[in-house]
Amino acid sequence: MEARRPVIGIIGNASLIGGDYPAHASGTMNSAAVAEVAGAMPLIIPTDPHFVAVDELIEAFDGFLLTGGRPNVHPEEYGEQPTEAHGDFDRCRDAITLPLVRACVERGQPIFGICRGFQEMNVALGGTLYPEIRELPGRMNHRMPPDGTLDEKFAIRHAVHFNDGGVFHRLVGSRDVMTNTLHGQGINRPGAGVVVDGHADDGTPEAIYVEGAPGFAISVQWHPEYNAANDPVSRPLFEAFGDAARAWAKGKRPVPALKAV
Repeated sequence: MEARRPVIGIIGNASLIGGDYPAHASGTMNSAAVAEVAGAMPLIIPTDPHFVAVDELIEAFDGFLLTGGRPNVHPEEYGEQPTEAHGDFDRCRDAITLPLVRACVERGQPIFGICRGFQEMNVALGGTLYPEIRELPGRMNHRMPPDGTLDEKFAIRHAVHFNDGGVFHRLVGSRDVMTNTLHGQGINRPGAGVVVDGHADDGTPEAIYVEGAPGFAISVQWHPEYNAANDPVSRPLFEAFGDAARAWAKGKRPVPALKAV
């Protein structure tokens, strides 16, 4: 009998089907990356404290994927007042994901952040965000193109440079890679233990890990879930995530800490 696959909780986003039917949803590409590359069973979490609690989630899952999402982390979570530049918010998701990040980091439970998940990890650990990267001097526009096919929107479009000998350099096997940037916000001040391990050409942080975390705790600002099975940068990230979740499911806790060499 084959061992069961580890179970990965995919953070769901609040949405409206048909404009008026409330739902919690996640892109199919997230499930595909978890199932086909990480080798785990994907389950979407209704990210709302009315339905779930963090202490329940950490007992029910072997790891978590913090997905991207259009609403941003509310700036009150990092001591600032909201402005028009901060965009829309999802306070229910904030209420689940921020304490979930802290719980996973403390326990060594695998957690992998993407886009908004990258920002959530930083804020959860005491960091701050810029509301709009493209308005900063010398920065590129990292946002998703408003038009085009899905392939065109998620196309590889800029370089990320990893620290020599860092966590991402070792995971991916290269210092310089090409990624699909699709974000408006970005890290201003890193949170406690948050190591910026990769930057875009304009200096924008694009890859982080939590130094001293007893387990797998990484995040990227791009979208590795898109074409994860075939992309040479995305595949090793999801494979490492799956390996960490399998170790957790087998009771090997914590898995080896992430650190540079």
